Amino acid sequence: MDTNVSILVEIPETLHQSFLSYLEARPDWDQDRVFSAALSLFLLQNRTTHDRQTARVYLDSLFKRPLEQV
Repeated sequence: MDTNVSILVEIPETLHQSFLSYLEARPDWDQDRVFSAALSLFLLQNRTTHDRQTARVYLDSLFKRPLEQV
């Protein structure tokens, strides 16, 4: 069972404006989906070990559907 955790972050205003423009241009994306995709991709690119669960979150965020359990 997946558990969601809320986080509160401060980002630069220019980044926030770019983020809002991105969401406005892509109505099928929302804030949660963007942050999940961005954070999971960052972790995949910057970790020394590959985490299947992180990869699963990334792919789920991209394709907006849960992947089958492996």
